[in-house]
Amino acid sequence: EVGPTMVGDEHSDPSLMSFLGATKRNVLGNHFWEYYVNDAPRIVLNKLESCGYRVVSMTGVGQTLVWCLHKE
Repeated sequence: EVGPTMVGDEHSDPSLMSFLGATKRNVLGNHFWEYYVNDAPRIVLNKLESCGYRVVSMTGVGQTLVWCLHKE
């Protein structure tokens, strides 16, 4: 997969979003905000691993891939 990658919602940790280089946006028609980066998911996952996160599970929902992570 290639970017952009959604990395959080309006309740996400601002310092982590800053570390990832994420931008906050509201897509027309959505009633929520989301953070995204232009990086591919593998780049984002590598950055999160360096912060102590690890992948717990992954699944596909339609044409969307979802990773569930846990921080030790």
